[in-house]
Amino acid sequence: MRAEWPPGVLEGFLAGIVDGPLCVRRIGDGHSNLTYLVSGSRDVVVRRPPPPPVPPGAHDVLREARLLRGLAGTGVPVPEVLATAEAGEVIESPFYVMSHVPGPVVTTRTTPELTGRGREIGESLVDTLAALHAVDWRAAGLAEMGRPEGFNLRHLRRMRRLVEDPPEGFAEVEAWLEAHAPTESGAAVVHNDYRLGNVILGPTGRVAAVLDWELATIGDPLFDVGYFLVCWPEEGEPLTPTAALGTAALEPGWPGRAELAQRYAATTGRDLTGLRWYTTMALWKLAVLYEYSHRRTVAGHGDPYYADHGLVESFLAAARRTGPEDQPLSSRAVSSSRAGPTGSGE
Repeated sequence: MRAEWPPGVLEGFLAGIVDGPLCVRRIGDGHSNLTYLVSGSRDVVVRRPPPPPVPPGAHDVLREARLLRGLAGTGVPVPEVLATAEAGEVIESPFYVMSHVPGPVVTTRTTPELTGRGREIGESLVDTLAALHAVDWRAAGLAEMGRPEGFNLRHLRRMRRLVEDPPEGFAEVEAWLEAHAPTESGAAVVHNDYRLGNVILGPTGRVAAVLDWELATIGDPLFDVGYFLVCWPEEGEPLTPTAALGTAALEPGWPGRAELAQRYAATTGRDLTGLRWYTTMALWKLAVLYEYSHRRTVAGHGDPYYADHGLVESFLAAARRTGPEDQPLSSRAVSSSRAGPTGSGE
């Protein structure tokens, strides 16, 4: 800890924001940007990249801070950005400080205070995602965050370039995705890692804050829907690593994927009949990202979490079931979610 935060550094930078002796501890279950709870006269949260080497263009925490400031006041629940620091200004890495939002993060089991609130949690997650996709991102000053035109194929090809000579199984799914890539359903702020474990919940199960915005961009909102659904486990299906981070949703009373998709379609008016491509893309993309991280770990630069290549194989198996096979993983959700014309996404 002291190697990352030399003595006195945070005390000096945070003077006037948090006073008194500071207690700093790592929080969260993420494997990317590092998150710390800093406690003194008040609690705040600090986000910074992992120690170098950092891949070019990755872990841009100051971009994340700009996006959070743009979303302030839009109705999407996000923490308040309190301060930012450029690389070299305080430590060798950039970082930002945000308000601490109290409340539980639910992952593998429902916390005692939210027992029996599974339906409210699931519905609030969908409602929050719909609110995000309704944000006027131009008016919010977020137009530089992405290029929505041609987003789907461009994102597919960008992911492909992350892994040279991919293992067996990648090419089959990639070819299917390339051949079936849809025209974008609209343009919206896309979180790109929207799942149960990336929100803080309030006492009634409503979303109090959405976390981990480092992958957010402007793109096709159905990317978020596909990803959200494949990270939501269903009874009787093999668990992927991301679905395993949300197994609380398997407890009695929680809504299933079909209900979540139907609620999103009814709220936004978007047509989800093409959802199969987006669920397959989400799983294949996760396989790519995990393969990339696995190779970095093997080379001595990555998080040990990714050492197990079975994580990659789990995503690939799910992607093959969802895309090239006859019975897509999302078929139940799609069949119940036909809701008229495609929304604008803006």
